[in-house]
This record gives sequence, structure tokens and C-alpha cells, in this order.
Amino acid sequence: MYRLLVLLCVVLIVSCNETKPKISAQEIIDKSIEVSGGHKYKGSKITFDFREIQYTSESDGNRHILSRIIKQDSLIIKDVISPNGFQRFVNDSLVQLADTTANKYANSVNSVHYFSRLPYGLNDRAVKKKYLGKTIIKNQEYYKIEITFQEVGGGDDFDDVYIYWFNTSTFKPDYLAYEFHVNDGGKRFREAYNERYVNGIRFVDYANFKPLEKGASIYDMDKLFQNKELELLSKIELRNVVVNQGNYN
Repeated sequence: MYRLLVLLCVVLIVSCNETKPKISAQEIIDKSIEVSGGHKYKGSKITFDFREIQYTSESDGNRHILSRIIKQDSLIIKDVISPNGFQRFVNDSLVQLADTTANKYANSVNSVHYFSRLPYGLNDRAVKKKYLGKTIIKNQEYYKIEITFQEVGGGDDFDDVYIYWFNTSTFKPDYLAYEFHVNDGGKRFREAYNERYVNGIRFVDYANFKPLEKGASIYDMDKLFQNKELELLSKIELRNVVVNQGNYN
């Protein structure tokens, strides 16, 4: 009877060790941020061009200002997100906008900056992280992590769901997928390429895919990618990336 109890205890201990991950989602993301730029994200002024629009982010660690500049013939439109909220300037004159229009523009500005700075934003206060295990993509092992958001502080798209695949050797996020609900909703999968470091901060471009089957699960996007069941929609390319440290104004 004693031996049976000992054997049962051993089986239970082994079972618990097998199911408990050796590394947490938080640890993976912390390591990923560190190898991608770490503290250099703070106190930096980052400028880049995306689809002929110039984007700039400035941070001193406490205050963050995101902006974009659109040139249309003789007009220069500047959209700014700051602690004062969203503001639009046309030829340096402040323009009054309806709340719905302002929110639409603000979400557009924020979205481009969010993807450009990944994985930095994954430690925002509203982010919820869940470890989903390991998987293999193109013969490389990855940690698979689900990212969701709290309603308070999670923005207008707090109900969106993201999946990230972090390389188990480098901790870099080589792939991501997300499910969104605006404009009739949809699912996307992105493969990072053209990795480069600018003044110590990692930047990548993305091949942007969508599933061939509308009902596909976001949690199966890695399998669909390997089975060639995704359709290439576009390329997400950042050009003329400049990073200046300590240039916050």
C-alpha cells in the first residue's frame, strides 16, 4: 500500500511538471523587449515613412507623443496624439473635428505606431498575456502567446485578439496574428522580414496575409500559414527609419 502511494505521488509530480510551463508569458515578453531595444525605446525620437506618410513618436519615459504628417498638394495635415488627446492641424491651424472622426484618425495613427514598435507595447497596463505552449514554424520552435486587453484602458478595440510567436532561441516575435472587429471584422497573419537595428532598436517589415476560409480560427493561423492556406494581401514596409536618443522636445 505504501509503495502504491509513493508511486501515485511520483506520477502526480511528473504530471504537474509536464503541464507547467518552464517560462511564463511575462518572462518571454520581457526578454523580447530587451533584445529588441529595451530601455532605448524610452527617451527616443523615432521617425519613419509608411505609404508616403511620415510618422514620428517621441518619449521621455513618462510622456508620449505620436504624430503623422500628410502632404496633399498645398496642404500639410498633422495629426497628433498627446496627453491632451487627439488634435489635427492643417497648415499649422487647429481644426475642430467631431468625436467620431477624431477617434477614427487617432486609431489610425496609433495602429501604425503600435506595429512599428513591437514588442514594446506588449507590457502596457491593459494587456493580458496567456502562454499557449510551443509550436514549430518553418522548422523553428516558437513560444505561442495570446494577447487580449482589459476594457478599461484597452482603447476602442479592446476586444481584439492577438497571437504572437516568439522564437525560442532569440525571443524575437517573427510572426503575429490578430482578429479585429471594425469594418465588418477579419483576421490577419503577419510574417516579419527585413529585420534591422537602427540606433539599437529593432525594426521589421511584414508580409500581411488573410485566411482563404472566412471561418478560420486565429489560433490556427500558424498551421494555415504552413499549409499555404493564407492569401498575401500586402506588404507593410517602413522606410527612412531614423532614431535619435534623448531628442525629446
